[in-house]
Amino acid sequence: MSDYGGDDDAAFGAEEPEDAFYEPEEDEQDILPDADMDEDALQARNEVYDNERMELVEADANAVDGGQKRTAKPAGEDSKKIPDDKRTTTPYMTKYERARVLGTRALQISMNAPPLVDLQGETDPLQIAMKEFDEKKIPLIVRRYLPDGSFEDWTCEELL
Repeated sequence: MSDYGGDDDAAFGAEEPEDAFYEPEEDEQDILPDADMDEDALQARNEVYDNERMELVEADANAVDGGQKRTAKPAGEDSKKIPDDKRTTTPYMTKYERARVLGTRALQISMNAPPLVDLQGETDPLQIAMKEFDEKKIPLIVRRYLPDGSFEDWTCEELL
C-alpha cells in the first residue's frame, strides 16, 4: 500500500511527461552576415532604435559613417530640457541622489578614474568620493525628470 492512497503498483509520479517543446536548430545563415551584403545592411544590424519613437538612438561604435561615429538623439530631447533660469525643483540634493552620486563616483574611482582631491593616504573609493562630495568636486550632473516628461539638469556644485 502506498502513502498516497491507491493499491496500484505504479509509484507516484513515475510517468515521465512527454517533451512538448520543440527547439529548432539555429540556422547559421541567420547568425553570420551574408558575403554579398552591402556595408549599409551590415551597419543596420548594429543600430539600436527607440521602440516608442522608432528613431535611431545609438549606433555601434564600430560602424563608420564618413569617418564619424553615428549617434543621434531622440527627437524632442532638447525641447524637453528646462532652462537653468526656469528650474522649479528644490536646490537641495535628496538622500537618494546623494547615494547615487557617491556610488557612481566611487565606482569610477575604483575603475582607475583620477581622483579630484588630495588623497592623504586614503585608498577606499567611497571615502575618496565622499571627500570629493564635501569639496564639491564631483563632475556629475543630476537629471530630475518631471511628470510632464521634461527634465532639469543640476550640477553637484549647485546642489546643497
